[in-house]
Amino acid sequence: MNIYLSGQGAFAVEVADALGEEGHRIVGVAAPRLRKGHSDENNALSWDRLRAWAYPRSVPWTDSAELRAMHVPDGVDLIVAAHSHAFIGRATRARAAVAAIGYHPSLLPLHRGRDAIRWTIRDGDKVTGGSVYHLTERTDGGPIAAQEHLFVPPGSTPETLWREHLAPLGVRLLVRVVTDLAKGRRVEVAQDDELATWEPAMGAPPLFKPELIALPGSEAVDGSRWALHGE
Repeated sequence: MNIYLSGQGAFAVEVADALGEEGHRIVGVAAPRLRKGHSDENNALSWDRLRAWAYPRSVPWTDSAELRAMHVPDGVDLIVAAHSHAFIGRATRARAAVAAIGYHPSLLPLHRGRDAIRWTIRDGDKVTGGSVYHLTERTDGGPIAAQEHLFVPPGSTPETLWREHLAPLGVRLLVRVVTDLAKGRRVEVAQDDELATWEPAMGAPPLFKPELIALPGSEAVDGSRWALHGE
């Protein structure tokens, strides 16, 4: 399948490599311009890892702050969000012929929001997991395509829980769902909103929604309205 990948950091690179090993083709990526804490645009070591991954492979890169439908090339089967902090809007998602999916490091509908792992640790959860879901207008609220739980090891920090457990799980689940979609198997299990929890980001800006313009009523560039719940 031809895949457009929106994400950042080591996780997005691991997803890109894993999908490539399965015979899929990454035809474009969206990633932040620079790594967090870096400012030297002229130093490739300062670039976000997904951007740096794309450059030697001649994979077109777009700054995730600028991602719009026009940046997704023709012939894309699937859009995959792998640690993407930019909302992928309706017009952009429509560029994918098959689906647009993303990974969230929680057992959705629990811990919706960009700091799910920190809240998992803060709340003392004994069980957590990962979810691959279909991207919709509702942030982290789309139908579930695959989900798996794991026990939170004693003494876990947000960093160790992500690096040692939830990131590897995310790679595996995304590959599983992409494989299913390539074979025509599509799973969509609606989330139970009565069980949903949403926690605010800890010391981070709200989820960036690039297809919105700053007008009363939150009108999108294509004339539609985006759901702004939880922001």
